[in-house]
Amino acid sequence: MKFKQVAKTFSQIEDTSSRLEITELLADLLKKVTPQEASIISNLSLGQLNPPYIGTQFNIASKTMIKILAKLLNKDEKEIKTQAQKLGDLGLVAAQGDWQAAEDLTLKQVNDRLHEIEKVSGVGSTEEKINQLENLLSGLTPESAKFVVRIVLGKLRLGFSDMTLVDAFSWMEVGNKSLRAIIEDAYNVCADIGLIAQTIKEEKGINALKKMKVQIGIPIRLAAAERLPTAKDIFDKIGKCVAQQKLDGFRLQIHLDKTGKKPKIKFYSRNLQDMSYMFPDLVKELEKLHVKTLICEGEAIVYDQNAGQFSPFQETVKRKRKHDIEKVAQELPLQLFVFDLLYLNGEQLLDKTHAVRRQTMEQLLKGFKSENIKIVDEEEILSADQLEQYFLDAIDHGLEGLVVKRTQAEYKPGKRNFNWIKLKRSEGGRLEDTLDTVILGYYLGTGKRTAFGIGALLVGVYNKKEDVFQTIAKIGTGLTDQKWKDVKKECDKYKVKEQPKNIICAKELYPDVWLSPELVCQAWADEISLSPRHSAGQTDKVIGFSLRFPRFMKLREDKGPYEATTVTEISRLYEDQFITKNR
Repeated sequence: MKFKQVAKTFSQIEDTSSRLEITELLADLLKKVTPQEASIISNLSLGQLNPPYIGTQFNIASKTMIKILAKLLNKDEKEIKTQAQKLGDLGLVAAQGDWQAAEDLTLKQVNDRLHEIEKVSGVGSTEEKINQLENLLSGLTPESAKFVVRIVLGKLRLGFSDMTLVDAFSWMEVGNKSLRAIIEDAYNVCADIGLIAQTIKEEKGINALKKMKVQIGIPIRLAAAERLPTAKDIFDKIGKCVAQQKLDGFRLQIHLDKTGKKPKIKFYSRNLQDMSYMFPDLVKELEKLHVKTLICEGEAIVYDQNAGQFSPFQETVKRKRKHDIEKVAQELPLQLFVFDLLYLNGEQLLDKTHAVRRQTMEQLLKGFKSENIKIVDEEEILSADQLEQYFLDAIDHGLEGLVVKRTQAEYKPGKRNFNWIKLKRSEGGRLEDTLDTVILGYYLGTGKRTAFGIGALLVGVYNKKEDVFQTIAKIGTGLTDQKWKDVKKECDKYKVKEQPKNIICAKELYPDVWLSPELVCQAWADEISLSPRHSAGQTDKVIGFSLRFPRFMKLREDKGPYEATTVTEISRLYEDQFITKNR
């Protein structure tokens, strides 16, 4: 397929806000291509060359792209910069060009050349990337160049997530969403959207997806915990269970492969990005394990030897750096607490009960001497009173709380259900837990905040069913003067000219500055209330939800927007408030 055909569909997607229409456009495009091309399109449509666990990093800044476009369009760099500020997008600057494409490149040729550009490194790499990108863009139509420019700058933003692609695969096969559950289950086990697209297009198609197995080196989408407000609620819900300490660190999925000459160890974050560079100290310890292959989950957290307790997340997050990591590892030593075992020596353990997985993990680590790697504590719970006491003990030791688990439950990748339930400390009169909200825009400051250029945040939650973000609050408290400046700096990385089409917002709430929905912040609120203005959970028959007295807590650098609190969770938390009040 020619790349210009893909670009044409991307342009049509840009021009529609209907999720169903977007799904059908993607499905029609995917019907016409080879399995390999389907894989490429699936990744490119999400603005990436590779899935997140591999990552896409061109290291080409907007300033460099301005230089490239100035040469391509035969204009002054200042003129390109002014045009970009007016249009809000360097991709649109490229689209306004009138050059004739030197080549009629195929999708695969464009993809291959982008991979080549991404791999260029070393002395003189910037100039080499500029030359290669100039050549690539000159071989495309201006419309095609628009999307290549955005992909390189990490700003494609067609307004949908991988869940819309899952729907599109079903539409491609049967003309409706009936295959969604099968496709999503396969994607949950093997989180490579390109591989899923390629598999479904190949000869065995859906039948191959039904048999999708865990693969070392490709992350499993993480299981998630539900919430309930009290120990009694939890015990009433699931009965006899086990409880594990909840640590406030980096949640990691670890893949270990010792079948080759040299061990391969990968650490994947909550949003399945490769964070292996952060943990050289843990690598050395894990290499000592007597296994061939392993996938486990754990929480890595800084332990303060002097204070004899775990450090707050703000200390742990300092490990998130690529330079001087060995030195920082000595200053901020991590402990890894393993809490689940998903794969061992070629055997998939997802369908085993928690009790079996725990027993297997204990046998594996029995006799394994390590100061840095331990199994998280677990206590069998036989009553609500016992759970409450164990919870209070955890709080006394400075922990967040507990994760309570059904002993007979299988591991459900990518699912949030009551197999796991969080029990966290709360503050009087407030919700049972913090919320992870997505920053959708901000309002310019007034009074003292005029100097900051920001005075309040518009935040929302994720509606998975519709694959959109819906507003739930304006947050103007909880930040110091310096924090306002820091948050504005982070927000401005995601500024966009117009309202993103995957943000649903009432006109009276429009912010002064729109953001692409990518930045997550943790918020407290007194309660969830009903709102005729906010769009979270709103339908033709039901008004939306909002947060009463919301306060900013912190940015969640370890979470992506699609791991944020969902509308479904908000709806249940709203109902839980009445249960708690009645008590």
